[in-house]
Amino acid sequence: MRTDVHVPIVPREAQPYQGLRAGLVTRTLAGVIDGVLVVLAVLAGYLGVNGLKFLIHPRSFQFSEASPLPAVTTALLVLVGYLCIAWSTSGRTYGCHLMGLRVVGGRGGRVRPLVALLRALFYVVFPIGLLLCAGDRRHHSLQDIVLRTSVIYDWRRG
Repeated sequence: MRTDVHVPIVPREAQPYQGLRAGLVTRTLAGVIDGVLVVLAVLAGYLGVNGLKFLIHPRSFQFSEASPLPAVTTALLVLVGYLCIAWSTSGRTYGCHLMGLRVVGGRGGRVRPLVALLRALFYVVFPIGLLLCAGDRRHHSLQDIVLRTSVIYDWRRG
C-alpha cells in the first residue's frame, strides 16, 4: 500500500474558485438548507415537549396547539442562535459546509462573535439584503457591506 499519495483537500474542479466570493445562487442554496434544518429542529422540539407531556399524563394527553406567532418567533430565534454560533466558531453553517462556503471578516479571518450576532440578526430581519450580491461585482450582500464580511468558497477544514 502506497503512503506517499497526496490527496488534495480542495477538489480539482473547485480549485479555481477557492477563496473567491460566492454569488447569490450558492448562498441561497446554503440558506435554504439551513432553514430546513432549523424547521426540523423546531419541529423536533415541539414533538419532544409533547412526548414528555404524554409520558407525564398519558390519559389526559392532547397535543399542544402550535400557534403560528410563537412557532415563527421560536424558529427565528433558533435560526439567529444557529447562525451566530456557526459563523463565530467555524465560519460556516451546515448549509455553507455542503456548498463549500465560509463567512469571513474584513481581513479574511474568523468573524467575531458580536459581528456574527449582528450579521445573523440582519440576515433574519432583512433577508432581501442578500439580493444585492447579485448586482454587486464583489458579491457583497447588504449585510456584508454594513458589517464588512464576505462569503467565500472554501472547502478546507476548520
